[in-house]
Amino acid sequence: MTTLVRSTDTLTRDALAVLQPGFTGTTAPDWLLRRIGEGLSAVGLFGRNIVTPGQLSALVAQLRAERGDVLVAIDEESGDVTRLEVRNGSSFPGNYALGVVDDTDLTRAVARELGRRLAECGVDLNWAPSADVNSNPNNPVIGVRSFGADTALVARHTVAYIEGLQAAGVAACTKHFPGHGDTNVDSHHAVPQIDVDLDTLRARDLVPFRAAIAAGSKAVMSAHILLPALDPDRPATLSPQILTGLLREELGYEGLIVTDGMEMQAISAVYGIEHGSVLAIAAGADAICVGGGLADEETVLRLRDALVTAVRDGELPEERLADAAARVRALADWTRRARLAAGESGAASEAGVPVAQPGEGAAPGADIGLVAARRAVRVTAGQLPYEPVAVAPYVAAFTPVANIAVGDETPWGVAAELTAMLPGTGTGTYDSATTYDGRTGTSGLVGNVLAAAADRRIIAVVRDVHRHPWMADALDALIAARPDTVVVEMGVDRAEPRGALHIATHGAARVCGRAAAEVITGKGAGV
Repeated sequence: MTTLVRSTDTLTRDALAVLQPGFTGTTAPDWLLRRIGEGLSAVGLFGRNIVTPGQLSALVAQLRAERGDVLVAIDEESGDVTRLEVRNGSSFPGNYALGVVDDTDLTRAVARELGRRLAECGVDLNWAPSADVNSNPNNPVIGVRSFGADTALVARHTVAYIEGLQAAGVAACTKHFPGHGDTNVDSHHAVPQIDVDLDTLRARDLVPFRAAIAAGSKAVMSAHILLPALDPDRPATLSPQILTGLLREELGYEGLIVTDGMEMQAISAVYGIEHGSVLAIAAGADAICVGGGLADEETVLRLRDALVTAVRDGELPEERLADAAARVRALADWTRRARLAAGESGAASEAGVPVAQPGEGAAPGADIGLVAARRAVRVTAGQLPYEPVAVAPYVAAFTPVANIAVGDETPWGVAAELTAMLPGTGTGTYDSATTYDGRTGTSGLVGNVLAAAADRRIIAVVRDVHRHPWMADALDALIAARPDTVVVEMGVDRAEPRGALHIATHGAARVCGRAAAEVITGKGAGV
């Protein structure tokens, strides 16, 4: 690796300042601390970096010992997408559940409590909330991460979430601009294209972002999606027409523009991360998110040097890079003042940061996530009277392939919660690819479930059954064989309810599993 300029150069410091890289391990590696000292202004945290709140606090303290104003970011949407509780599942339901309840005070309280926990660990930038209107029910990557399919509902809950999070002193990063809800392709794998006219875009997808800007969202994250009505050639992350023309000029946004992960295939496979990062900054982005997959020093140096070279070669105006770096530092200054306001007895208003004070609309207890999950549950009874499960059942989890945003590290379902209530609960995981007892397809899968369950009551747990024909077929065959089967849908609830009892949790967070288990055993509402 050739270093193009000395680490003390302003140009190099600005190039480092606009990067938001990740790293591996639960303590900061030496290379990361060294680059922070040279000008790196932000670090992104993922599930691999977090074990406990205490360990996370120590990690952040290690970063800030090198530089007191370094931004520490995290992708903590809660619900299905959690990094803070990646090993056990989230204490908060996700956006879809909150949208189903449709109580903005509740959404605000959940976001404030989440913000309090993040701030307590020193995290000051959250790459959330998702303001995408999930208008395509077959969307493979948004789904329960969205507040819903109704534009006005998404807008009002986006605002409530931003207000709650930022009242705790954590900057919100509203995503995925200009809206990832009408896609049937996951941008982690390819470039999604949204073929709608400008009138539809303005009336549907942009409305929550306008509301977020009015609410003071400190950051906005771009989407790696192609919208021919706005720019037929480049995805939003790389488009001057979208980031500068639409977001900056038309919508009047003055905060930080952050890219989605640059190693996602929608960018890296087409442009490469170096050239893609140069194009993104030139288009109007201020910060480059990278590190979900590429999390090493070499990546940081490649991106730094690509930006410096682009300035020297005239591909990237130096003033554009300087402006981007200045916006990163301005956000770091806001979050620093937020920490001071939260940690000192002086009034928050003196620092210009709206930090919640005790007794002033604080979240109603640390169990607010479970309260919200319980309120989000919707129960549909079958034709026969429902008998609550009183002895250890068998849980059959029909498991689709997890998208990269959610990941496969986080447990989900109801087995753990039912086991706590009914010791001896059995469980098995089933998918469309496995051969069961030498048989493939529905008959092999269902036969295996029936054999494993024996005479125990069956709880079938599904996720987005409307998007997976194999899952729907298996569920129908199972219910035909065992009509007393309880069905728990933990994804987008689009399929017709079925089973002796159908429970829709509207998300797969740990607390959603707990809320469902309470209903199954007759201890929750709705039975």
